[in-house]
Amino acid sequence: MAPRIICHMLSSLDGKLHPSRYSMPHGVDRRHLLDQYDQIAAKLAADGWIVGRVTMAEVVKDEREASLASGAPGPRSAWISPDRGSTFAIGIDPDGKLRYSKSTVGDEHIVAVLGEHVSDDYLSELRQCGVSYVFAGHDGRDLKAALNALVQELGVKSLLLEGGAAINAAFLEAGLINEISVLICPGIDGVRGVQTIFEGHETGRPGYGQSLSFKSVEVMDGGALWARYDVAATAKGD
Repeated sequence: MAPRIICHMLSSLDGKLHPSRYSMPHGVDRRHLLDQYDQIAAKLAADGWIVGRVTMAEVVKDEREASLASGAPGPRSAWISPDRGSTFAIGIDPDGKLRYSKSTVGDEHIVAVLGEHVSDDYLSELRQCGVSYVFAGHDGRDLKAALNALVQELGVKSLLLEGGAAINAAFLEAGLINEISVLICPGIDGVRGVQTIFEGHETGRPGYGQSLSFKSVEVMDGGALWARYDVAATAKGD
């Protein structure tokens, strides 16, 4: 059984994802907005957060060329650090590009989601620095397999999806998002080409467009809105 996935995002009124670009109201600074976002995340009480490689690279600030095996590897098994905590920072890194200097982000234990084609040397490197890992199929992009592994290996029940446009859209297309939680800043970006919350690779593919059921809305200090919606159709193609 897959964990409950809450896509928790911070956006401008026009759905853009870069707070540094927002036109902020007088007397409200971006740090206050980011603090509100973190406070809401704590209220959602998930077992951790999950992002794609690009977002995780911004967190760990170190990546390299893909670490691929020279030949077809044998069966791959998840490895979970005995020193793991109870909450997790999960990075989907199919080709094993990310490097880690420690096994935590804040209080969260790092878990890498990998493709089965990554090298044995890379897996050894992860174990040496205490980073746990699970597999998401041969190419590392089977999100359902990844979530099943996280449930089986770590017992996660809910996760905050806090990725960029592409990984959020991939979860949406796969029918894996149960709830949308968005803190909407009272500001506008207005520039073409800046990432929005969901950006799929194609138009017209089943799974991208899904109905939402209103859950709640709260006006925050400073004029931001915290809106929550359940995803009414979570099965791909509905």
